Amino acid sequence: MISSVRGEVLSLGLDHAVVEVGGVGLAVQATPSTLARLRRGQPARLDTALVVREDSLTLFGFADAAEREMFLLLQTVSGVGPRVALATLAVLDPQSLSVALADGNLTTLMSVPGIGRKGAERLVVELRDKVAPASPADAGDDEVLASPVAAGTLRDQVVEALVGLGFAAKPAEKAVDEVLGGSSAAGSSDSSAVLRAALTRLGPGR
Repeated sequence: MISSVRGEVLSLGLDHAVVEVGGVGLAVQATPSTLARLRRGQPARLDTALVVREDSLTLFGFADAAEREMFLLLQTVSGVGPRVALATLAVLDPQSLSVALADGNLTTLMSVPGIGRKGAERLVVELRDKVAPASPADAGDDEVLASPVAAGTLRDQVVEALVGLGFAAKPAEKAVDEVLGGSSAAGSSDSSAVLRAALTRLGPGR
């Protein structure tokens, strides 16, 4: 298993980064908040998890080991694969997710696309005793802004990121258009915020 990568960031997308390690560019899937910490041309280190399928090898990257462990823990629940686990961490940071699981907060869990009521109940039953909510002091440095991008490019990039998370193109486009057309999001250039809002609009259980 590839447990971490360190190297120069060659490129950044809304759902992945390419990190050069030993002369090889590795594509690493990650959440918007993790990607927002990276800068093209700068060195970076990510904790990682390699997901092996018959037809693919996919590397997922995380800001720290705690986020990676939550990603792996989510996948121990029946019906939760790597894409749903990553989408969960895109909507809820590990601390918020731990609190929701410990409190049995189904509404919060159902805000994640792909998780309906039964899925949320299953998460609580199977993970409630396996998580310990982090203290507020542990969340000190979470606020990082994404780089501004042009509006047209922003829409295309967010749609592409949603498709990469497993959503069909049409629903993804509709969700992004609704977010960008909303009064609170009009003119927004924060790609991370737009992606989070679009994920929420795609709705629970879809």
